[in-house]
Amino acid sequence: MTERVGFIGLGIMGLPMAGNILKAGFPVTVWNRTASRAEPLAQAGAQVAASPREVAAQSDIIITMVTASEDVRQVTLGEDGVIHGAQRGAVVVDMSTISPQVTREIAEALQAQGIAMLDAPVSGGDVGARNATLSIMVGGDAAVVERVRPVFEAMGKKITHIGPNGAGQTCKLVNQILVVGNNMAMAEALTFATRAGVDVGRVLEAVSGGAAGSWQLSNLGPRILKRDFAPGFSIRNQQKDLRLAMEAADQMRLPLLGTSMIHSLFRVLEADGRADEGTQALVKALEKLTGVTVEG
Repeated sequence: MTERVGFIGLGIMGLPMAGNILKAGFPVTVWNRTASRAEPLAQAGAQVAASPREVAAQSDIIITMVTASEDVRQVTLGEDGVIHGAQRGAVVVDMSTISPQVTREIAEALQAQGIAMLDAPVSGGDVGARNATLSIMVGGDAAVVERVRPVFEAMGKKITHIGPNGAGQTCKLVNQILVVGNNMAMAEALTFATRAGVDVGRVLEAVSGGAAGSWQLSNLGPRILKRDFAPGFSIRNQQKDLRLAMEAADQMRLPLLGTSMIHSLFRVLEADGRADEGTQALVKALEKLTGVTVEG
């Protein structure tokens, strides 16, 4: 029997992810706080629910893709949350990026009602969400992961079971530390090339395919040169993730020197009113310090 899938949260990532599940042939029921976001999916054949509770009542697998830890807690455990509509044996899959500790707390509450949970944050940005090429990092029971795998495969190309509940979110924080480090290296390198007076476009072409290459460089470098700072992933959301990483590191008494510095540079951009620009706008913090404008 085909699993019925519910999808809660239709933002930049969630909308195309839910669309790809629908294209894969699963019956899909959706809910979003701003109801108009669901219209394209409704036109494509999805059912639109009035609440997370209603999504859960009509679904076997319920996916959440919202912003922060408290948002996930609200849509799963809140007054009109998933826990009040889901049947025993259902699975909640949180694909947001939230605190590993909060993930474990929500999983325990759901499990007490006979509802399984996976934490399955993603990497790949808006491009990966649209193209169904996301990398999905999963925490939870192995048998539940296998049950949900066909749904994961509708959204991503690399599905990795990391460990128990919370492990997927911990892996995502590792991912975000790497992402911002690569972003910083890209911003510094392009600023250096600009100040040196070489053709930055040709430099980008030359280094992208070698040992210095990265997803950030190949995907966001060209946007910087075009002065395109539209958000595939916003500074606001990146900062939320970095705060989670810093909080987890503090609990482990672990210094994150580079990550802390980049977090502060993003704060400069937030103070400039750029929180809703894409993370490639990190280069603007360096431009502010150096007087260099990177374009090509």
